Amino acid sequence: MNNKPINIAAYLPKMAASQPHTPAIIAPYGKSPAGRILYEHYTYKQLNDKSNAMAAGLEKVGITRGVRTVLMVRPSLDFFALTFALFKVGAVPVVVDPGLGLKSLKSCLGRAQPEAFIGIPPAHAARIVLGWSKDTIKTRVTVGRRWFWGGHTLKEVEALGAQETAYQMAQTKGDEIAAILFTSGSTGPPKGVVYRHENFAAQVEMIRELFGIQPGEIDLPTFPLFALFDPALGMTTIVPDMDPTKPAQVDPVKIIEAIEDFGVSTMFGSPALLNTVGRYGEKHSIKLPTLKRVIAAGAPLPAHVMQRFHSMLDDDAMIYPPYGATESLPVAVLGSQEILSDTWPQTEQGAGVCVGRPVPIVEVKVIGISDESIETWDESLCVKPGEIGEIVVKGPVVTQAYFNDGNNTGLAKIDDNGSVRHRMGDLGYFDDQGRLWFCGRKSHRVTLHTETLFTIPCEGIFNAHPDVYRTALVGVGEGEGRKPVLCVELENQETNTDNISKDLKELAQAHPHTSQIDTILFHPSFPVDIRHNAKIGREKLSVWATEQLS
Repeated sequence: MNNKPINIAAYLPKMAASQPHTPAIIAPYGKSPAGRILYEHYTYKQLNDKSNAMAAGLEKVGITRGVRTVLMVRPSLDFFALTFALFKVGAVPVVVDPGLGLKSLKSCLGRAQPEAFIGIPPAHAARIVLGWSKDTIKTRVTVGRRWFWGGHTLKEVEALGAQETAYQMAQTKGDEIAAILFTSGSTGPPKGVVYRHENFAAQVEMIRELFGIQPGEIDLPTFPLFALFDPALGMTTIVPDMDPTKPAQVDPVKIIEAIEDFGVSTMFGSPALLNTVGRYGEKHSIKLPTLKRVIAAGAPLPAHVMQRFHSMLDDDAMIYPPYGATESLPVAVLGSQEILSDTWPQTEQGAGVCVGRPVPIVEVKVIGISDESIETWDESLCVKPGEIGEIVVKGPVVTQAYFNDGNNTGLAKIDDNGSVRHRMGDLGYFDDQGRLWFCGRKSHRVTLHTETLFTIPCEGIFNAHPDVYRTALVGVGEGEGRKPVLCVELENQETNTDNISKDLKELAQAHPHTSQIDTILFHPSFPVDIRHNAKIGREKLSVWATEQLS
């Protein structure tokens, strides 16, 4: 463990000193009479000064080093200033996706046992009505107008800290908890991932190195948490005018307008968002020459979505779908040129999705598939290259535990002489070039009486059909009667399904690992995860398929 002083917020004062007048955050706040989006901003100096004042004020109202603090504020100037203020104090932000649903939110906060709550008025109202963490929350800060619940407003907190002219941030250690970030809960209940300051610091340096990011670049991150890396990288963040919990329903005009208005060079988006914007761009022959790199995460990025978005970019621009998870990011990366020219044709033949070579600071192994916990690491757990198993990772970006959740920590972590290896819960294999291939979630494999089918290698074959948008393989039935069922979502719901069903059954018979699939169901719109609108809810589809076939 790292006991050196590391605070992820330390990047901000450095950037404020080196580029004080560069805009750090640019956020929408309204519309002009002509219907154009109006923006407000903080420079790096302003963001640093504002977060210093907030940090000093937070300490005075009881939010101090180590205090777990729920942050429920919309992406805005206040959101960024508050996040950096909490890091500077050494408090522990607890970040839960508001789209998870009220029941999941309550259980997440119950597990996190927060002592403070910073939120907009509707978040405070929900906290009181639904009883979120009522036994543990002692300090309340309202961003906006305070109603009947007491505590402090953010303006009051700032005023309290404004007298502090030279705020000194906490000298947190590398192994100190920096934040608790809850997973999206797309495969099981959401889990609180414990991030330490050393995890964040390693991520920043790895992202800078992998993608060649330079200070002064302009970023459009359509997932708020990714925006928090920008100030550390010296990038200007453009906060998009969108609902971050519904990326698939984004207005593409607003995204394209932001890219054009600010000369955005980097963009982060989920496959669902890139699909929506790419369809619009293709239809209207739009070009985005300033965009040099697009980083996509949340689920595998289909080739047709990648190609469609690529048609808007210059030839030397790159789309990267890095592989990782909340518990460990990044793990591996591969650029779009290699994907489209080399690996995707193999995906369409059932090889899985190539996610690239492991990043330099992460050690990746593939072990035999098991649903049981593994207490201690041994190299004998590993399978041969080319054999599908569970992906296991180790390195400075890999988190060590889930907060207050010994059961899930035991299932996902393996002790390796005092360090920790994380089981990704994903299946995959290494090819003879040392590239990692993703074959689906371990919990989604379809175990039949005679063989086990893996979702991504099977689905890749059917996804190659020009009328298919995406497919999902599920299992229906028990024991010897269990059978594989292919759920299909079409590009166009008006298409005749009889012909496509016949085509897909012929494709199934042409490959050994799909030859048992002969039941095909068409679904109007797959259930997907809240965070990225891209991970398919196969558990829900399995229930739906069972009902359809009964």
